[in-house]
Amino acid sequence: MLGKINKISIIACLTLIITACTSSVRFTSKTEKSANDYNNLRVQTGIASFYSDEFHNKITYSGEVYDMNSVSAAHPFFPMGTLVRVTNLANKKSIVLKINDRMPYRPDRIIDLSLGAARVLGFVEEGLAEVKVEVLEWGKGKK
Repeated sequence: MLGKINKISIIACLTLIITACTSSVRFTSKTEKSANDYNNLRVQTGIASFYSDEFHNKITYSGEVYDMNSVSAAHPFFPMGTLVRVTNLANKKSIVLKINDRMPYRPDRIIDLSLGAARVLGFVEEGLAEVKVEVLEWGKGKK
């Protein structure tokens, strides 16, 4: 009887060892997505402008306080919280940012950026830039 128990124990231990040595699926979680992790949901090209002093520290359409030195954007109809990649077509600089306000009110502009975003994209001196706007993730905020 004792020999039988030892054989079962040895087989059980070997099975555990062999199972533990085989490859298994590793699960990881991402806390942030890089811009390349998103599928483009919509693309627009057109003219971007930026807004700063007049709206600094005022409440945006989303309810956030506007900080002209941060990176954010205003769009005429994208839901609040929508994540977009904006690329300056003249110099190929791009930035990923969140829609938190409504504007521009001019039909010849597709997006208004914060001063901080315009700095990153390199068009503060010009005031306007031809850009590509790619929706990366739709926001769930108010429309």
